[in-house]
Amino acid sequence: MLIGLLLALGCSVCYGTATVLQAAATRSVEAGSGSGIDPALLLRAVRQWRYLAGFGLDGLGFLLQVVALGLVPIYIVAAALAASIAVTAIVAAWVLAARLSSVEWTAVAVVCAGLTMLGLAAGPEGSMHGPAGLGWALLGVAAAICVAGAAGGRLGDRSRAVVLGLGSGCGFGVVEIGVRLLDEVDPTKRGFYINPALYAVAAGGAAGFLLLTSALQRGSVTTAVAGMVVGETIGPALVGVVWLGDRTREGLGWMVVAGFAIAVAGPLVLARFGEAPAPEPQASSAN
Repeated sequence: MLIGLLLALGCSVCYGTATVLQAAATRSVEAGSGSGIDPALLLRAVRQWRYLAGFGLDGLGFLLQVVALGLVPIYIVAAALAASIAVTAIVAAWVLAARLSSVEWTAVAVVCAGLTMLGLAAGPEGSMHGPAGLGWALLGVAAAICVAGAAGGRLGDRSRAVVLGLGSGCGFGVVEIGVRLLDEVDPTKRGFYINPALYAVAAGGAAGFLLLTSALQRGSVTTAVAGMVVGETIGPALVGVVWLGDRTREGLGWMVVAGFAIAVAGPLVLARFGEAPAPEPQASSAN
């Protein structure tokens, strides 16, 4: 359990740092078509070293996430991923010149408290595989995310960041559930390539990256990540408990619920108060 939690936290650090690096890179390239699904924007962004560095951290984070999902319940991994916004806010203070207030530092402490509660109360990972057709349903969700993202990309900057961030989180949530539906990550097994969960993982990850890249191109980093936090935590955690058999320690279900709520609420507070102050307009000089 402890190893799984540490791996999930390591994944959170990787993802949170990668988000800021990718935000800095996407803001330095020419704006895209306005759609949330804009592969051309992604192609321009990957020419930036910061985006490539962030992509590398995302890859490392994904490997840690896959291993963690095999050791602890989804709600543990989901809550740890929510903590990535705390990492994002701290790194943004250095890279993007954002300023962290006392409220934000309090929110970081709240996130740590929530994760501690989850670590103490979490039970074993479930061994169930959910209802038949769940893998195909995940593929349908990934397709719906792409459609919604294409439409959401045409909203105003703030709404756009929230909607695309939420869609991105849902895509990454598909990845979390899909990884659990794969019995073993072993390409040599005959059934590996006919499992729809494999293609749901690929589709959800691709949709998540495209939407997050578009979300970070305009608007607040923390606002985009807040939407992502909601999308990648609540749904997967519920699926894990209801259909995949994730459990808590005997008599400590209340602590898991409270810890999860606290671990998610903290990042949302960070998103609300984490806006970098807008530059003050310069007063025009008298003639």
